[in-house]
Amino acid sequence: MQTNVLQYFEQGALANFPDKIAVVDHDRRYTFAELARFAKNGASLILQRTTQFNQPIAVYLPKNAEAIIADLGILYSGNCYANLDIKSPPERLKAILNNLEAVLIITIAKHAILLREIGVKDEQLLMIDTAITSESIDHHATLQDRLNSIIDTDPVYIMYTSGSTGVPKGVVIPHRGIIDYIDWAKNCYAISASDTIGSQAPFFFDNSTLDLYLCFSCGATLDLIPEELFAFPVKLINYLKEAGVTLIFWVPSIMANIATMRIFEKVDLPPLSKILFAGEVMLTRTLNYWRRYFPKALFSNLYGPTEITVDCTYFIVDRELADDEKLPIGIPCRNSDILILNESNQPAQGEEPGELCVRGSSLAMGYWNNPERTAQAFVQNPLNPHYPERIYRTGDLVNRNARGEILYIGRKDFQIKHLGYRIELGEVEHAVLQLKGIKNACVLYQPERKEITLFFESDQDWSSANLREQLGVFLPKYMLPTVLHRLDELPKNPSGKIDRKTLSDRLTSKPI
Repeated sequence: MQTNVLQYFEQGALANFPDKIAVVDHDRRYTFAELARFAKNGASLILQRTTQFNQPIAVYLPKNAEAIIADLGILYSGNCYANLDIKSPPERLKAILNNLEAVLIITIAKHAILLREIGVKDEQLLMIDTAITSESIDHHATLQDRLNSIIDTDPVYIMYTSGSTGVPKGVVIPHRGIIDYIDWAKNCYAISASDTIGSQAPFFFDNSTLDLYLCFSCGATLDLIPEELFAFPVKLINYLKEAGVTLIFWVPSIMANIATMRIFEKVDLPPLSKILFAGEVMLTRTLNYWRRYFPKALFSNLYGPTEITVDCTYFIVDRELADDEKLPIGIPCRNSDILILNESNQPAQGEEPGELCVRGSSLAMGYWNNPERTAQAFVQNPLNPHYPERIYRTGDLVNRNARGEILYIGRKDFQIKHLGYRIELGEVEHAVLQLKGIKNACVLYQPERKEITLFFESDQDWSSANLREQLGVFLPKYMLPTVLHRLDELPKNPSGKIDRKTLSDRLTSKPI
């Protein structure tokens, strides 16, 4: 029985492909054997500094091979990692570190400067360079003891997501959650050592979990695509071709940008055979563009919040879909159960909408140092009065179509009451995105002014009258946006999603 995620690495890639390239980081290449040596050095250095077990160690590094070595080293030491965004504002970083109470922070000299400025003591810092440049440090017996002591409910990582109160929430993901997810994914998508994964997700974003642990368990090569290439789609696609990338797991906005610019007409196509996406709503017209150029590839739409270990539903695209048809989020991943609960906490019937709730081994342990928020989100299953059973309430509204597939409607907190009507802002966004010339859209509501505000991305000028007239084909009058802002590009957060908070802060700017 597998009890920890390091067994993927030890019994998978390391045992079977020690000399194979594991990670590509710009012009640097690391084999699985090198990752193991450096990670165990890092673990030994950690044990020289602390005897803590199952405690968080922060990683304050760019997305690079050193960050992977740090994460592995932390796991070998019997602790859990928390990857932090080096671009986070100092106050947000300080709030995270105050909540995390990290035993140590692994970084490099350049980034240690900011950490010191926000009050981190030198004795808390551990430089990753030492693990790589040092001769092998022999703590094999101690590391093995630590490895043998881990059970599947111990934490692997703590990942910080935005919090409604302004304080980031640290989601605690256990070994069993990742084991449950990766065992399903590698079989569902037939991942093997012959795959090369083109990594887009930052390590502080949970999509990266799939990239990392498929690499460790299957021996697939993980190519850390240089971040700057995502701003230049032609260079990005050329990079995928030259690197021989066969699998991507990206946020849809990047794929939409490639489709909008019609990049595939201008470049030689990479050998992509598995194209996975999650994190945002994928426009069906974007999907159809990609499918035209990769007719033999497997396409899959995945859905899930951080709190359920990356994803809990998936849809393998198995049929033609019209450009204006909603793309399903599909069916539950193996060993996850989806409850769609209506306002009476009863199972939604037929195509009735309800809140998507999840039960199963994939659930997080809760929020680090935040029992109140944990108790609000991880609750007793209302359908089971017989014994304690936790479910996670996602706050997402969904329903089932006639095929029994789950369709995403929008956030429960994006459901508004306007002029006496109940409106899903996600439905308004979906309608806007059907208009030719609209690349992206975000709809917000200002209840004090009773205004539905649309931010949209387009290269062409639109008059309010023209846009509302075209939207009138899809929406009743009471759902039409009352305030419109055209932007050359919608702001994105570090994960590549639309930054709704930034747009909310701009609601006072002059509309078109």
